[in-house]
Amino acid sequence: MSYLQDPRVFFAAERTLLAWQRTSIAVIGMGFVIERFALFLRLSIGAPLPLGHARISLALAILFLVSGAIIALVSAWQYRRFLRSLGHAEVLAAT
Repeated sequence: MSYLQDPRVFFAAERTLLAWQRTSIAVIGMGFVIERFALFLRLSIGAPLPLGHARISLALAILFLVSGAIIALVSAWQYRRFLRSLGHAEVLAAT
């Protein structure tokens, strides 16, 4: 039996994909938290934030949101690429 026919290889690839997907969700969630924190500061202070602070908060939030989306797409692409490297029998044997 080759190591690729071992179902643990397939399941390890799935666990890796899921770990990266959880990471991307956490990064996207952090982007929302950063953006909402500016709103919280504005409401708690009672005055509008300086324009520079609001722009930095928005830019950081967008950076985190885009980074999370890129992480999710790249991890899915890597997983699909790994599945294509497996033979048909190895994928069916693992599922």
